[in-house]
Amino acid sequence: MPLVLCDVGPRDGLQNESEVLEPGVRAELVNRLAAAGLRRVEAVSFVRPDRVPQMAGAEEVVEGIERRNGTEYSGLVLNEQGAERFAATGLDRVNATLGATEEFNRRNGNASLAEATDRVARILSAAGVPATVTISVAFGCPFEGRVDPGRVRELASRFAAAEVVLADTIGVAVPSEVGELIASTGAAGFHGHNTRNTGYTNALAALEAGARLLDASVGGLGGCPYAPRASGNIATEDLVYLLEREGIETGVDLDALIGISQWLEGIFGHALEGQLYRAGTWP
Repeated sequence: MPLVLCDVGPRDGLQNESEVLEPGVRAELVNRLAAAGLRRVEAVSFVRPDRVPQMAGAEEVVEGIERRNGTEYSGLVLNEQGAERFAATGLDRVNATLGATEEFNRRNGNASLAEATDRVARILSAAGVPATVTISVAFGCPFEGRVDPGRVRELASRFAAAEVVLADTIGVAVPSEVGELIASTGAAGFHGHNTRNTGYTNALAALEAGARLLDASVGGLGGCPYAPRASGNIATEDLVYLLEREGIETGVDLDALIGISQWLEGIFGHALEGQLYRAGTWP
């Protein structure tokens, strides 16, 4: 299976910016990422606009997407109401998520771990399209600390029929931990944060352990609004540079990605977390 890079910037990235972009601008971001060769783009989330105003107007964003062959467009769904909205858009893939700990689920979704697990199962059963389950705080929780790997393995097994992604939501993992948990769960993907400067080496460790999907966010946008200090998604262009220099083909136009980050910097009026778009490629 070829490597799939999923850019989560239009969803996970933008939801952490204080400035709310219009749906048309968000659709343009999705279109630019697809044109750059991303095999998957997480375009929207179907959440309450009063809770996450940055994600308001998801349906308008989807209407503005110019579908390209070779790109899969996904949307994040957190509950049954979101699933109904998702179904009406015709997106290619549903992404459901739950935390690996009780307290993270309560803070993030007002549910126990068991309730969150059941909710994800219901979303998947109604989806009718390929599904991804992202297990948040798989390596460490801001509220409970260390996470039992056995619990993560149980959750991954429960959703083995879907594509499982393990998320280092607060950026505490190191490569040995990532490799061991990816291998023992059989997870297809890894979602890393570079909060403590381990995100890119963790991504390589995930690939070496068998993962074939990596999440990243253009410009390094994003974090997690419900996880204190969880800044620093892996920057897509920085990751592409690393992978290509290591001889791992991505199919992504690096110069186009750099241009997207520069465009976003102009929109937000501040530097982004990524480094490559400022430093440039080499040689």
